[in-house]
Amino acid sequence: MSAIYNFCAGPAMLPAAVMKKAQQELLDWNGLGVSVMEVSHRGKEFIALTKQAEADLRELMHIPQNYHVLFMHGGGRGQFSAVVNNFLGNQGRALYLVSGQWSSAALAEAQKLVGDAQIDSLNIVEKHNGLNAVVLPELHKIDADYRYVHYCPNETVDGIEIFDELDSPWPIVADLSSTIMSREIDVSCYGLIYAGAQKNIGPSGLSIVIVRDDMLKLPSLPQSSIMDYRLAVEHDSMFNTPPTFAWYLAAEVFAWLKSIGGVASIAKINQQKAQMLYACIDANPFYKNGVVAANRSQMNVTFQLADESLDGAFLKEAEAAGLVALKGHRIVGGMRASLYNAMPLEGVAALVTFMNEFAAKHYKM
Repeated sequence: MSAIYNFCAGPAMLPAAVMKKAQQELLDWNGLGVSVMEVSHRGKEFIALTKQAEADLRELMHIPQNYHVLFMHGGGRGQFSAVVNNFLGNQGRALYLVSGQWSSAALAEAQKLVGDAQIDSLNIVEKHNGLNAVVLPELHKIDADYRYVHYCPNETVDGIEIFDELDSPWPIVADLSSTIMSREIDVSCYGLIYAGAQKNIGPSGLSIVIVRDDMLKLPSLPQSSIMDYRLAVEHDSMFNTPPTFAWYLAAEVFAWLKSIGGVASIAKINQQKAQMLYACIDANPFYKNGVVAANRSQMNVTFQLADESLDGAFLKEAEAAGLVALKGHRIVGGMRASLYNAMPLEGVAALVTFMNEFAAKHYKM
């Protein structure tokens, strides 16, 4: 069977080595004669797995000791509401920076829970010569008292990424669902980081929360116990039965990433992948990207064909060539190639070859 390269934005491809190991261990994990899905989450074998997973994640991201690492339910959307309920209380206010579809969704959830009186927002994307560009606000000049400022450094739908760290007088809450461990960041700059697992961590259904001690002292709102960060800390992310198989796969992804040199190593590969694909888009008038170079996402490359009537043919021929899940999000159309950690350089090279051949067949001066 020829290679299949999966460019899905999420659930995304997982490292082949991890999938093969999971396949081998599916019916007999750790020599127990049963699957990891069948063992008690409170048994010594699974507890050892969770401790190793946290230790590996702390090492990969250089997480300081005054931060808790939580393995939680609900994915990224679950954290939209959990952040509000855990930190805002009845009187707290928060600022939401809007750069695309996911930050907009987080804002809408916050407004639904506490109303406009407690939530302010700023649109931080402007058009520069017809291209989308991020303009970060000077937060220190805003006269307000916020519990936190929320933003999404990478917008998977819009293909927009913010590479600069925010300079904020208030704690920063960041949705890193699509960029976690794709490049190095300074965790100490954040009050809380959350990430849905289904892009660079593992399968959907799990979310990672990295929260600083002082954030847990903020007044909270009534909420479900399983989304209460304080209870999650108190019970080592096991207030109730966690998604054990997702946790197992996340642990294997962390071990795989360590084995290939960690975040610094994968960041170099990710940069190569993105540069290769954007170079193809820029060099060929048949394709175009609508984001300024400084804010082009390394994880989610969006592009359009010069002739939209050929979109269907592009997708059909790409799939025949083993290049799947390239259709852009329904809101923006066009194409999208997601280049998460598990996507090898060979996959991007194959996509570039296909794109050049397709353009040569169809582009007319």
